[in-house]
Amino acid sequence: MGKKVYVGNLSYDTSDAGLAELFGAHGNVVSARTIVDRDTGRSKGFAFVEMGTDEEAQSAISALNGMSLDGRQIKVNESVEKPRTNSRW
Repeated sequence: MGKKVYVGNLSYDTSDAGLAELFGAHGNVVSARTIVDRDTGRSKGFAFVEMGTDEEAQSAISALNGMSLDGRQIKVNESVEKPRTNSRW
């Protein structure tokens, strides 16, 4: 399992700092980044949180998946890297 965690179904009001605080209860948060639309600057409703160790990431996933945050039931699971292709498009 990787240290990077995917967090989905976020409220548009959820901040990086709020995520870092929430996940901090389960270990060292290396980074917490909400993904935003380039054109509008508005959250896309998901984020990635990097935890210090695999064990901390697993603890956060177990504890936080399905909990309510900012009025939404969040989805928390292991982040899976997208395979890169050699094509230009």
